[in-house]
Amino acid sequence: MTKKNVLAPVTSFLVTLFVSATAFAQDAAANEFDMKKWGLLAAAIAICGAAIGGAIAQGKTASTALDGLARNPGASGKIFVPMILGLALIESLVIYALLIAFQILGKVQ
Repeated sequence: MTKKNVLAPVTSFLVTLFVSATAFAQDAAANEFDMKKWGLLAAAIAICGAAIGGAIAQGKTASTALDGLARNPGASGKIFVPMILGLALIESLVIYALLIAFQILGKVQ
C-alpha cells in the first residue's frame, strides 16, 4: 500500500473521531466525564505514538550502524559514538512524551 492509500482512511477516521464529540454536546456533568475520557485518550495516543516512533527510529539507527560496520569494520570507533548519542536522543524524546502524557493525566484527574 502506498502512503496515500493509508493516509486517507486514517485521516478520515481521526477527523470523524474528534469532530463527532462536538456534535453530541450534553450537560455539564457529562462534559466533565467526556473531558476525562478525551484526556485519557490523548495521553494514550501521545505515549503510543512516541513509543512507535522511537522504536522505528532506534531500529533504523541500529540497522544503519550495523550496515556501516559490515562494510567497513575499521570504522567501528567512528560509528559507535554517534550511534549511541543518536539512540540516547531518540530515547529522550520518548521519555519527554511520557512526561507529557503524565501531565495530561494530572490535568484530567
